[in-house]
Amino acid sequence: MSCREEKAPKGDQKIIKSVYARSIFDSRGNPTVEVDLITDLGLFRAAVPSGASTGVHEALELRDEVPQDYCGKGVSKAVDHVNNTIGPELVKQDFCVTQQEEIDDFMIALDGTDNKSKFGANAILGVSLAVCKAGAAKRGLPLYRHIADLAGNKTLILPVPAFNVINGGSHAGNKLAMQEFMILPTGACSFTEAMKMGTEVYHNLKKIIKDKYGLDATAVGDEGGFAPNITNNKDALAIINDAIGKAGYTGRVEIGMDVAASEFFKDGLYDLDFKNPKSDKKNWIKGEKLMTMYQDFIKSYPIVSIEDPFDQDDWETWTLMKSCTNIQIVGDDLTVTNPKRIQTAIEKNACNCLLLKVNQIGTVTESIRAHLLAKQNGWGTMVSHRSGETEDTFIADLVVGLSTGQIKTGAPCRSERLAKYNQILRIEEELGPNVRFAGKAFRKPSC
Repeated sequence: MSCREEKAPKGDQKIIKSVYARSIFDSRGNPTVEVDLITDLGLFRAAVPSGASTGVHEALELRDEVPQDYCGKGVSKAVDHVNNTIGPELVKQDFCVTQQEEIDDFMIALDGTDNKSKFGANAILGVSLAVCKAGAAKRGLPLYRHIADLAGNKTLILPVPAFNVINGGSHAGNKLAMQEFMILPTGACSFTEAMKMGTEVYHNLKKIIKDKYGLDATAVGDEGGFAPNITNNKDALAIINDAIGKAGYTGRVEIGMDVAASEFFKDGLYDLDFKNPKSDKKNWIKGEKLMTMYQDFIKSYPIVSIEDPFDQDDWETWTLMKSCTNIQIVGDDLTVTNPKRIQTAIEKNACNCLLLKVNQIGTVTESIRAHLLAKQNGWGTMVSHRSGETEDTFIADLVVGLSTGQIKTGAPCRSERLAKYNQILRIEEELGPNVRFAGKAFRKPSC
């Protein structure tokens, strides 16, 4: 029975009986929204992540902005919108929880703004995620299979994990301008093996950092990666490459980067010393020079993916970079999981991969639409966490359900990161030995 054919029971026994939100804490100790949705099958709970390095074009994360409460980061307004408007309006309707698209579109219309600024994307997303979980239960399916059906996906594929092993940028207190240095076990033949390879490289990297920079340097950043006081971005790549070799995985583990260049874009130039309050403008560089730096990185190290190499509105340099390299160029701040921005990037040939973050757009349905638009135009999709995470594992099921073949959800460290990886291990076990593993999202592995 389809969503449109299935109707809620008449009388008081509504499919959605109640919707309740509360404020909980994310992995950075900041408030975030959690939603409980109760149906005839029980309670379904979802928690909303929060980003530190956020694009200006993202849907609005509604904060209270009361300085004396949680340093302005309270979410009581978003919680109240769920409890006093969104929830009661949903309960009045005759939606079945399997009607994900109809429910999401209803909430979007109820908000009535382009960027969900009335209720907050964090309020709307919490409900959307909970509905998706309830819909899977209503259909008697694992969450990843329900998501696959919502997306029209027939074949399930397990993803390559992109582990953030060195943190910089807005995620760490060191001097590194570039935000994430990742390892991708593309030579693995299963997700289990990819986890083994990734953790072994991670621990070898820890030893290298300890020996070179001291024990204090093995403290970790927001996403579980190490944050040694490296000043040169190329040095970070060098020690990662060394760790890959020491772990015995040269040629099987490759490197990715999330530059988050919008964080250090000033007055049309890029300031690689942006964390220094006395940064000298004469040292800031043009986009073309930054691109030359990336090309040098690619020649020197096994880099297969670079995310947000330039500012979110520096379209010209994005397009130039895309035309000059044959690796994966990922749009995050550039595209913000928004079909309008994705379409512009397609037309300008600015990148070839979408970073999918559900809280950038605010609903499950819009996230799926964004992925499908990217896929239809030959792009890849990398599903992503946020730096402020919760123990919710929704994106683990999302990446399998959409079969994007790539997920980044931090280092193999910190429970809010490992929760997602561990959920994919469970899914792999459930699907059995014949389930496909992406290996390389860009070429087929020889397993």
